[in-house]
Amino acid sequence: MTLGIGGSTAEQALARLSDMTHGAEPIGLSEYQARIARAQSRLREMDIAAVFLAAGSDLEYFTGVRWSPSERLVGALLPADGELEYLAPAFEEGTVRDFQVVAGEILTWQEHECPFRLLVTRLRQRIPQTGRTRIGLSSTLPFFMAEGIRQAGSDYRFIDAAPVTAPLRQCKSPAELALMQRAKDMTLVVQQAAASILREGIRTDEVVEFIHQAHRRVSGGGSVFCIVLFGAASAFPHGVKHPQTLKKGDMVLIDTGCRLHSYLSDITRSYVFGEPNERQRAIWSMEKAAQQAAFDAAKLGEPCEAVDAAARRSLEANGLGPDYQLPGLPHRTGHGIGLDIHEGPYLVRGDRTPLEVGMCFSNEPMICVPGEFGVRLEDHFYMSEAGPRWFTEPSHSLDDPFGLG
Repeated sequence: MTLGIGGSTAEQALARLSDMTHGAEPIGLSEYQARIARAQSRLREMDIAAVFLAAGSDLEYFTGVRWSPSERLVGALLPADGELEYLAPAFEEGTVRDFQVVAGEILTWQEHECPFRLLVTRLRQRIPQTGRTRIGLSSTLPFFMAEGIRQAGSDYRFIDAAPVTAPLRQCKSPAELALMQRAKDMTLVVQQAAASILREGIRTDEVVEFIHQAHRRVSGGGSVFCIVLFGAASAFPHGVKHPQTLKKGDMVLIDTGCRLHSYLSDITRSYVFGEPNERQRAIWSMEKAAQQAAFDAAKLGEPCEAVDAAARRSLEANGLGPDYQLPGLPHRTGHGIGLDIHEGPYLVRGDRTPLEVGMCFSNEPMICVPGEFGVRLEDHFYMSEAGPRWFTEPSHSLDDPFGLG
């Protein structure tokens, strides 16, 4: 039996877990203020009069207000010069104020009123309009909202705010890196606990529920997401609709993460329940080599796509692929991570964003073998001044995935 796989009940494994959040500090007011100042500087440099930061990660990144998007317009208006202002339904004003870290006036609208007109009216009060005056809107703003704003303010030119927001968000501060490190530490502990409860006959949905409880033990919150796959189902990167039952010789794939002060973890482990066969050993070793090749290619100043290319060269040298063909790697090598589980830039062909200090990525060049199994080893790294650094140590070996020996 693979080291660390099986041997515990769910109750025993949960009893060994405890709160790991002590000392983890949320992002403070001074950092939000610095983010706003940098955004306003970019607005002036790019001749953009203002941005509307929509509910979701853009709003939270710049203001600290954590608000889930819905059919009601909520967000913040950030001009190139002057104070930030919020916009929300009148009945939500007290809640928005409670969530505020960066203080600001809250403009409100009643349920029968048009929030798009309210936003544009405020723009006209603060920013003289011409057909060339540009206003940025968060990329994640739903189409009906963006179109409603555009129609209400046809005398402005509305553009994607990403050229302002994305370059600031993609390079993480030391405080952000510390939160991400702790979140990933938590999930790695949960991954090890999940491996310990595996037994013949356990169902994937039982493991998913255990992982949710385990994340609650270590982080205070449950899993943000969880994929558990056994056997042939592990060849589907994001799973199948039906649960599976574990058998000896099955490949196990578990991909899960949690959130700490809004920053995310995302770790995948693959190993065999029972004795691996030669085919499983060979493919697992190819996956580990591809993950290491991607890491080695992550050099400051190199384009993101170079990391993906290195992983694919490693796989093709072992007879997999080429390109997206199976058996092989059917998707990009990695994604950025922070307040969103997937955010730019991406480790994929065509993304020529130069690697910079503070960028964070998943490294997961999964191998899918249709009808047999899949292997995904996913750890994250960040770019330091000395090059790439792992948040979590990669899986040790197929026989000892958690380095317990």
